[in-house]
Amino acid sequence: MNPALSPARELSTGFARDRIALAAFWVLCALLVIAIAAPWLTPQNPYDLAQLDILDAKLAPGAASAAGYTYWLGSDDQGRDMVSAILYGLRISIGVGVLSTVAALGLGLVIGLVSARAGGWLDALIMRIVDLQLSFPAILVALILLALAGQGVDKIIIALVVVQWAYYARTVRGAALVELKKEYVDAAVCAGYSGTRILYRHVLPNVLPPLIVVATVQVAHAIALEATLSFLGLGMPITSPSLGLLIANGYTHLLSGKYWISFFPGIALLITIVAINLVGDQLRDVLNPRLK
Repeated sequence: MNPALSPARELSTGFARDRIALAAFWVLCALLVIAIAAPWLTPQNPYDLAQLDILDAKLAPGAASAAGYTYWLGSDDQGRDMVSAILYGLRISIGVGVLSTVAALGLGLVIGLVSARAGGWLDALIMRIVDLQLSFPAILVALILLALAGQGVDKIIIALVVVQWAYYARTVRGAALVELKKEYVDAAVCAGYSGTRILYRHVLPNVLPPLIVVATVQVAHAIALEATLSFLGLGMPITSPSLGLLIANGYTHLLSGKYWISFFPGIALLITIVAINLVGDQLRDVLNPRLK
């Protein structure tokens, strides 16, 4: 890293070198803004049954309703405007992905640091639990948890945290073990600093770069996993459809020519995941000193 540049300046300069990653970053920012501002940007609240008219169900893109409103992306089988449904669904999908990733990140961070610092039998026990967790497919673990707990935003966030924390714990442990062998840690020990202060004031800032990269990629993974679970009917409830549930709602109508009910939510989901992955890949390149 160039010592003449601040971390923020270094990061922005690194992103500016790759126009595709920079474009993906701005697309991601735009998606976040419209997802947060969905209630003010959309002409219809797709969750309010009083605003839905079953006579407007399955209208093609560009069709006008009896009231004169134009459905630019069509309507679904319940008469919901697809533009409104996609923006609200994007809000839920991104929200669930970010919240579950932050919670799993915090849990994995603490466990990984404790494991690296403790060593011995405790480190071995924690890593065996991590190995056991990672040996099972994430979709299988999430399906079992949701089958037992039921549907709901809180339940799917808990399920996503359970299937994600092990990635962070292993990443943090590996990076922390490298840092704990460096001279500045020995100097901190000689200065009489406590083990907790050494971990969270000295080691933690140096293990954050690889953790940020993993977290960015895992957000996309969490969004895709939530969409898969919702598509299978075990994720979000029908009253709060995410992008995955919107795709599932239109899946049965694909062969009847009503492609837009699944197609446009699928495109929104694809753009979101690709943008996050491109940003994560560029973060990995910028924050990895071996590639400089």
